[in-house]
Amino acid sequence: MGRLIKNHWARLIVLSAATYQIAAAVSGFFWPKIFWDFLTKTLDPAVKPIPVLQVINLLFGLILLAWEWPLGFIAGTGVHRSLEARLAFLPLTALAAALTYQGTNAAIYELIGLGVYFWAYSEGEIICAKPWTLPQRGGSHIAKV
Repeated sequence: MGRLIKNHWARLIVLSAATYQIAAAVSGFFWPKIFWDFLTKTLDPAVKPIPVLQVINLLFGLILLAWEWPLGFIAGTGVHRSLEARLAFLPLTALAAALTYQGTNAAIYELIGLGVYFWAYSEGEIICAKPWTLPQRGGSHIAKV
């Protein structure tokens, strides 16, 4: 059996989370609710009467979909191949999702994806320029038995 490629696994988790975040943002337009409203009502202006948080979640979800799939103009760029950029951006999207009642599951999935990306980063994995491919082994990296 082969080795687990953690950045591909994390990419699938974050794609699922982004899809869920988009659906939660659209749902939030119709039923605006802050998740933490049982503690305080001070965050209510972020969702009604102007749906600021829903728009932010919708944009973050679309950005994550475009980044993780990736779209043609993003594929192969430095941003697409950067695990560090993902490690910096995912906490922001998880925070935005966690603030809305509908987006709490998306926030949990994004945090799980963040953890798997960190695992991949700590083991030295790279993201290839061509999406969904494996890094090619060099002759010097193969262990001789």
